[in-house]
Amino acid sequence: MNALPLARDFPFARLAGMGRWAADCLRQEAATYPKPGLVSHVDNGAHRDMDFALLARSAKALEPYFGGLAQAGAAGAGLDRLRAIGIEAERAMLAATRGVNTHRGAIFGLGLLCAAAGFRHAYGIAMPLGRIIAERWGEAILAGPVPLRSHGTEVARRHGVGGARMEAARGLPSVYEIAVPALREGRAATSEEEAARVQACMALIADVADTNILHRGGTSGLAFAQGEARAFLATGGVGETGWRIRAVRIHQAFVARNLSPGGCADLLAMALFVDREEA
Repeated sequence: MNALPLARDFPFARLAGMGRWAADCLRQEAATYPKPGLVSHVDNGAHRDMDFALLARSAKALEPYFGGLAQAGAAGAGLDRLRAIGIEAERAMLAATRGVNTHRGAIFGLGLLCAAAGFRHAYGIAMPLGRIIAERWGEAILAGPVPLRSHGTEVARRHGVGGARMEAARGLPSVYEIAVPALREGRAATSEEEAARVQACMALIADVADTNILHRGGTSGLAFAQGEARAFLATGGVGETGWRIRAVRIHQAFVARNLSPGGCADLLAMALFVDREEA
């Protein structure tokens, strides 16, 4: 994608507010219950090393970096500059959490969305954020360095799944084709925003080959997780009476099997961002 002429006197400082919104998307994701196996304001899910307070602290630490990524996108930055800001954000996260990886995947996905949103605002492009990511940075994302020791990279190689890099390079199809529609379906079925977020989370678990689940439970764990989520959706999801009781039981079953769909949690936060930016 060729950069268009930048709007004269574009107010870059205004994009700092986008960082607050991105961080709030992380807080909304954390404040959603029941999400199978995941940390919430109610319990720690299948995690022993993190809780809701830690996630909130991590989100706060990342806020200025998300704003910085939006400003970099508005300035027409390439992926190398975005990656440098992302590395700084990861250091801030680890300092705030005393070494716990709370939001590494979200730094990547939400960070790209912030950069794309900044680019779109600066150049007045009427295009979905996912498409901007794919067209502006997609090739560089796939050609860039691969973190050889990460669980996501190892699992993607072992099981032949695309992972976060492929998702981003393709324009975030899981966000646009699964999560955002499910979020809006959930709102149509109930007046509760939290319930709509649960619906979106279940839809993601049902269809995404989450590398966190594969890391913890292998292919049998993924099959179990997807089966439970699909059954929940097939019986009406959050539009069915008693949905919360069923969702809690699924959550408890995930915890018992030590399954946590962390990739889906990141995608849920990203869907919240897209839903607001493209409403």
